[in-house]
Amino acid sequence: MRIAIAHNNAATIDILSNVISPQPNYEIVWTATNGAEAVKKTAHDKPDLILVDLALPVMDGIRTTRVIMKENPCAILIVTDEVSKHAAKIFEAMGAGALDVQNTPVIDPGGIIKGGEELLKKITTIERLVGKENVNVKAESTAKKNAIICLKPMIAIGSSTGGPKALTEILGDIPSTVDAPIVIIQHVDVQFVNGLVEWLTGHTKLNVTLAKEGMHPEQNTIYLAGTNDHLVMGNDLAFRYVAEPRDNPYRPSVDEFFLSISNYWPGKGVAVLLTGMGRDGAKGLLALRKAGWHTIAQDEKTSVVYGMPKAAAQIDAAKEILPIEKIADAIIKQIKITGRLNDYR
Repeated sequence: MRIAIAHNNAATIDILSNVISPQPNYEIVWTATNGAEAVKKTAHDKPDLILVDLALPVMDGIRTTRVIMKENPCAILIVTDEVSKHAAKIFEAMGAGALDVQNTPVIDPGGIIKGGEELLKKITTIERLVGKENVNVKAESTAKKNAIICLKPMIAIGSSTGGPKALTEILGDIPSTVDAPIVIIQHVDVQFVNGLVEWLTGHTKLNVTLAKEGMHPEQNTIYLAGTNDHLVMGNDLAFRYVAEPRDNPYRPSVDEFFLSISNYWPGKGVAVLLTGMGRDGAKGLLALRKAGWHTIAQDEKTSVVYGMPKAAAQIDAAKEILPIEKIADAIIKQIKITGRLNDYR
């Protein structure tokens, strides 16, 4: 894997290089000490992954990410000190197209690098996301509940690269009386989910919370997958977290949640697949469309990375393909229709 480093501190570049270079499958192809230099070098020699510091001079990490993703898109991992103190900037960077965030490794007083193993684990995950075209998705049985239950519809949303910003654009236009639970599967590490809850809370009229084990979703509430395991719907219509499939690089997986609600949620609803790298969510979206849900995929023009929604479009999983600014209205319209149909079941 060809990796580049954009950081304003030469000592930190050395630390990152010392962590990455000994790995037999990784190669440091170039380094940059400011954002403008990183953009220029990416145009000349695009790597598989760039480690980008938030505090880059000339052009900060957020703007650097945005420009690279527009002009020469590739995988970007934000590396920064004290991640917990930079939640707003982190989610802005992820909205611009960064895949994930990791604390910068440091050298302790004994000369030992701390945080290197965590960085390598994150890079390994990204390597699988970038290089693995087909993800094995274990489809659950399609047994349906026999009882006829009158339930409000559900809104299910899957997103990845560029997702935080796309989510705020949608959720900001959803009314507080939408009369449906909203469940979001965003590819984000568990250490950032509380920050993402706070971030989304500032952009919506609805209550935002983490989906907890055994919790039953209620209408007019937004639930966010909250661990590195997969969030699924159980046959008791409560949230469950499962580790399998362990080899799925997308954690939590949009496909796993979509497939579970196609099996168990009797109220139907609207499922949306937003911007993101890879193919996660496409198979699940198709299963939901076949189960009678209204399915929507974001279009190429407004996607930061046209991977997940493109995969859905290729297998005809999306009934509608829409720009981000039209998705909220489409959700509201379909929820009203679906709600009326559910009431007659």
